[in-house]
Amino acid sequence: MPIPTGFHRVRPEGSALVFTRTFKDSMTEVWASVTDPERSAHWFGFWTGDPADGFVMFTMNAEGEENATPLRYDLKRCEPPRVLHVTSDTDFGSWNLIVELEKSATGDTHFTLNHIITDPESVPSIGPGWEYYLDRLSTYLRGRNPDDVLWDDYYPALERHYVAIQQSLPREDASSVQ
Repeated sequence: MPIPTGFHRVRPEGSALVFTRTFKDSMTEVWASVTDPERSAHWFGFWTGDPADGFVMFTMNAEGEENATPLRYDLKRCEPPRVLHVTSDTDFGSWNLIVELEKSATGDTHFTLNHIITDPESVPSIGPGWEYYLDRLSTYLRGRNPDDVLWDDYYPALERHYVAIQQSLPREDASSVQ
């Protein structure tokens, strides 16, 4: 069973679920794995459109064809290869995601995903979901098949960790949680 790594942090944008990974790959390689639609399609999904328009249409492709609906993601900040900030408001909820990359002293790439919490009730499912996807990214970067990472190993197995985070959120974030 995977070990949950996500934690809560307050950022200027609000409370966030935070996930970190360290990769042996260069920042450029990790950045491309996240932002190049041909590469991101291997572990998560792909986008179409022209980022110069301020948005792209993103399609998740790791959850089966029934969930492969293109959704608009607005580009709030893009500073290759260090920061990507996107938001999306859809029928499935609001998403506010900030990816930050840093080169470590050893030359590794430190990867941080901040998922700004817009709906505290979604934390118990969002947490295991990001653990799953980031492990798929790690697998892809190691040159292995991301499809070997199985969703059933993450949910509901990691849910308890994220329920605890949900219950510990500052009062204003948890006001809609019962």
